Amino acid sequence: MRHQKRVKKLGRNASHRKATLSNLASSLIEHKRIKTTHSKAKATQQFIEPLITKARRGTLHDRRTVLKHIKKPDIVKLLFDEVAPHYADRPGGYTRVTKLGFRDNDCASVSMLEFVDFAGIESESTEEESKKSSQKKAKVKAVPAED
Repeated sequence: MRHQKRVKKLGRNASHRKATLSNLASSLIEHKRIKTTHSKAKATQQFIEPLITKARRGTLHDRRTVLKHIKKPDIVKLLFDEVAPHYADRPGGYTRVTKLGFRDNDCASVSMLEFVDFAGIESESTEEESKKSSQKKAKVKAVPAED
């Protein structure tokens, strides 16, 4: 029996599990919501909540501690600069897991892992990118084709 065993093993060895959780957390920080299996979503939720709490404090030691878990400096910068200030007054519970149903091919339980108040932390960079892409499309339509 697994009484008081807190680590969700996910059918992986330790190094593969750490890499999986790090990649899922990076994707969550970058895209603000991810769709994955329910067990991975719950494990990622346990993985990322303490990292957000460390990012809220924002000290150099906390940044280096988070960099031990998430190896991408640009994602850590995004966590400290955009996500953490949004949750500055929240005492915990930064993410939410919502069950979506079952996957067709293997009947695995699928869930959506997202930040609470997802609409409030839309990345400014994604808004700027969407404006730039719409401007590029407008320029492409405006430029006449040369024969």
